[in-house]
Amino acid sequence: MENTPLRQRILETITGKSTLKQKVFDNTFAAFNYLKETLLEMASEMDDELEGRLDRRVRIEYRDRGKFEAQLQVANDLLIFQMHTDVFEFDANHVIWQNPYVQTDRANSYCGVINIYNFLSDSFKFNRNADEGYLIGRIFVNRERSYFVEGKHQTSMRAMQFGQREIDREALVSILEEAICYAINFDLLLPPYEERKRVTVDQFNTKLDNSKFVTGKRLGYDFNVDDI
Repeated sequence: MENTPLRQRILETITGKSTLKQKVFDNTFAAFNYLKETLLEMASEMDDELEGRLDRRVRIEYRDRGKFEAQLQVANDLLIFQMHTDVFEFDANHVIWQNPYVQTDRANSYCGVINIYNFLSDSFKFNRNADEGYLIGRIFVNRERSYFVEGKHQTSMRAMQFGQREIDREALVSILEEAICYAINFDLLLPPYEERKRVTVDQFNTKLDNSKFVTGKRLGYDFNVDDI
């Protein structure tokens, strides 16, 4: 069968993109493993610093949940760090396209992502499967180990600074401290009365199933992304 110009272009695209995306994945996976090591160190350090200052029931605990997930429990908050296994490019309206580093070479825009979620620790402790968590941060890593962060109160490396620095332990400590600080100050608000004034008999007859009563830090309120 003849190797047409279109066939050749397809093969070149497959070769180029697969190599690029594999490099992005490898860098993101390495950064995620470094993040897990940093989380473990931070949990141990904070636990030591708080020794004797807290009720013994208040926990600061790191949990490794496999290749692509880790958790940090800080008192009543649970931070879940999840690495997505795919590589992404940004939509046409994203501010990243205004960055000279990306404008110079579009390949720099392909990124892996590590998501940071905030849940109530009781949601998992009591199997309240309908409870809501919140995406409070995202770490993006590219083929050159350059990174930037989107998230609530994340200021360490914005999109327009992308390409200025590689991700390292110092960067991760800053990202993690800002995420922890936001989560512990992101308080649980009592839902509006109007939203909870009615309840069915079935809900009470099955009250042992905690998922019938949904809990989340901002149920009934807007969770804005104005500082992302």
